Amino acid sequence: MAIRVAVNGYGTIGKRVADAVAMQKDMKLIGVTSHSYSFNTEVAKQKGYKIFTLEDGAANELKNNGITPDGNFQSLLENVDVVVDATPRKIGKENIDKFYKANKIKAIVQGGEKHEAIGTSFVAQCNYNGALNKDFARVVSCNTTGLCRTLNALNKFDITSVHATMIRRGADPWDIYHGPINAIVPVLEMPSHHGPDVQTVLPNCQIFTTALSVPSTLMHLHSVIADVRKKVNVDDVIDVLNKTTRVRVVRNAEHLRSTAEIMEFARDLGRLRGDMPEICVWKEAIGTVSNGYNKLLYMQAVHQESDVVPENVDCIRALMGFKDGDKSIKMTNETFGIR
Repeated sequence: MAIRVAVNGYGTIGKRVADAVAMQKDMKLIGVTSHSYSFNTEVAKQKGYKIFTLEDGAANELKNNGITPDGNFQSLLENVDVVVDATPRKIGKENIDKFYKANKIKAIVQGGEKHEAIGTSFVAQCNYNGALNKDFARVVSCNTTGLCRTLNALNKFDITSVHATMIRRGADPWDIYHGPINAIVPVLEMPSHHGPDVQTVLPNCQIFTTALSVPSTLMHLHSVIADVRKKVNVDDVIDVLNKTTRVRVVRNAEHLRSTAEIMEFARDLGRLRGDMPEICVWKEAIGTVSNGYNKLLYMQAVHQESDVVPENVDCIRALMGFKDGDKSIKMTNETFGIR
């Protein structure tokens, strides 16, 4: 029997998760929620997704714009096994306490929630088994997912400590409310939250992170320096990354020298919405030092709108007791076109 899934919150992440769930052979998208009318709900209607409202005001707004809701939130919850909650920060935890526990429904929240409030943080390649049969789990943020994917793979070289700087996009491409427009804004806390968040998935990773925001909407960029016990050369690093799923090594020879060109590449690949869920590591930005101490340096790009989407799909299977994490990742990758 297919896993019955609802998506609560049909924004940047939610609409992508809904599409991803609809593509899975072992899942059925029961419906999505809306709290107001927008182009997102119009697209959901055109895709044939059932739309459920959270309050009467939203139902009236949808009706006034030609959309008849398929029911309210409670009626949606009565017909699902798992909810992927893609609502804004803090609301996901509130929904667990208010709705999901009361209805005995499993739920996945996003990285804006606190690990301590949920208990299980998830990146499929790193700790799939940790979410098996759990009631609730948290798919970590886009930046944390990106760091975990590559650091987990490169721990083959026995990483002892990591220093990483997150160069964050100022806003998503659709976002007209945030910035900066003409500034570089440092995160004035040490470490930034990304390092402790990595440790919720990779508890033995000794990592210190800093962060800043820049006037770009396309991707995040990470500059990573790792101390390693084993001697390492660039070719060894490239070989490991090439064998790591959901990671892509990109090259100057391909004219993939920037986040803008990577996103254009994703569009040319025919990816849905032009997304790039893989973490892109520049071949020419990988460096090693072996001179009495061993260091590994690299830069990677993270598409903040999409890299967590396959993680949500795998997390659904984990919560529902699907034991083979590698098989789940493979199944999900096939629907995304990830090699």
